[in-house]
Amino acid sequence: MAHHYEHFYLDPKFWVAVSFFIFLALVGRMAWAKITEMLDGRAAQVRADLAEASRLRTEAEALLKQAEADRATALAEAAELMQRAKVEAQRVGEAAAAEAEGSAKRRERMALDRIAAAEAGAVAEVRGAATEIAVAAARSVIAERIDAKADAALIDSAVASLPTKLRA
Repeated sequence: MAHHYEHFYLDPKFWVAVSFFIFLALVGRMAWAKITEMLDGRAAQVRADLAEASRLRTEAEALLKQAEADRATALAEAAELMQRAKVEAQRVGEAAAAEAEGSAKRRERMALDRIAAAEAGAVAEVRGAATEIAVAAARSVIAERIDAKADAALIDSAVASLPTKLRA
């Protein structure tokens, strides 16, 4: 059953087709708006991400330069510390050597003083022993050679020489 309408706009198929295209146009327009909105949002997000990445890269480069400068400074400080430590070690070594030399000289002086004291003590002992021996020998000689008569003569001569001895 084929219907032939006098005018094409009276055919329901025509109006279905027109409605379909209007529907497609409206839905397409809304879809197009949503799609372009999503794409614009995505593009904005990509631009923001690129800007953030650029900023982070700039910060990273600045941090790298700072780290390199800090490293160079640390190396210079380490070299300076090493140099100071070497100088200090040399100074301490020289001071220790001087102290050891002074200590050795003091010990040598103390040893010489002890030797001299021991020598003086030995000489004093020898003199004391010699004196005791001489006194004992003199006693024994006097006891053997001088009797009472010679003793009286010696005392008389000593008493007679007293006035001349006291004037002198």
